[in-house]
Amino acid sequence: MIYKVSYVIVGGKHKGGIKNQESRPKVGDHVRFGRSTYEITEVKEIMPPRDDFQFLHATAKPLEKKQTGLLKAPE
Repeated sequence: MIYKVSYVIVGGKHKGGIKNQESRPKVGDHVRFGRSTYEITEVKEIMPPRDDFQFLHATAKPLEKKQTGLLKAPE
């Protein structure tokens, strides 16, 4: 199954986009656009699956840098 997912980013600089994925996104999953990582907060089915495709809409929010593990550890 291929999931065609329309992502909307809430409260971030990135507008989102459309991605083809082999696994269905779930609330709490992380998705990357460019150098930024976002947490999925909602997933909705746009229409019922067709053949090997399913169309989904996902809403995501920016992660804090601490949540992504991108901060340097204290020295």
